[in-house]
Amino acid sequence: MATARPYYAEKGLSAAFYDTVTAADARLAGDLDIYAGLAPPGGTILELGAGTGRLTFGLAERGFSVMGVDIAPAMLAQASAKRAELAPEVAARVELKRGDMTALDLKRTFDLVICPYFTLAHVPRGAAWKNTFATASRHLKSGGLAAFHLPLLEIMRMPGPPDPSQPVLDQPAPSGGRLVLYVRERSFREDVGRMDQVMEYVEKDARGAVLRSSLERQVFYYTDPEPLAAGERLTVDRPPIPLGGVGEIYVFLKA
Repeated sequence: MATARPYYAEKGLSAAFYDTVTAADARLAGDLDIYAGLAPPGGTILELGAGTGRLTFGLAERGFSVMGVDIAPAMLAQASAKRAELAPEVAARVELKRGDMTALDLKRTFDLVICPYFTLAHVPRGAAWKNTFATASRHLKSGGLAAFHLPLLEIMRMPGPPDPSQPVLDQPAPSGGRLVLYVRERSFREDVGRMDQVMEYVEKDARGAVLRSSLERQVFYYTDPEPLAAGERLTVDRPPIPLGGVGEIYVFLKA
């Protein structure tokens, strides 16, 4: 496959245009309501993979106290800038921290732990998944819930677009130009449950001239999460919640 930098890398465009892409993704519609419905009113929430704070701030605006953790400095920098613009009473309910969800220990517990927008799928199945479930269990109060949004396996198996030269996204960019997104390559390995695709981000000015571009490798992994969760004292709380036709939110209970 083509040489490409990792997704959400410091100099890539996937982090810079994260908000543009997620705002255009109708398949995420309703996820904030789902997560808010899993925590008690005014409760505490730990978000693993907070990104630029889309859910972190949305949940804080609904009265929850939220700790948002992410491993990517470029994402947290944007989240911190947006936090500074929040109403003081909302900002006071938000904490942001850089951390690795596979090895996190905050020495505190929460009413709800969420791992949204395919965050768990970004790390290899096996030890990394097991360790992330251990992190969720370690940070949950007894009776608390943990929610993980995972892609559907049949979607991961799908081939890429028939014509890689045709964009899969073309949206206004904050600069006044356009963000154009292509899927240049995609493959799936059944033996390791891994989807590997190369995306190209292209930013154009108002006249259509290319300002900058970035090839970035996006990788998703999948395996049955239930046995790994059970190994960390997390039991299935309800059937997976469908979201957007491309994923499901698995909800587990810590007894």
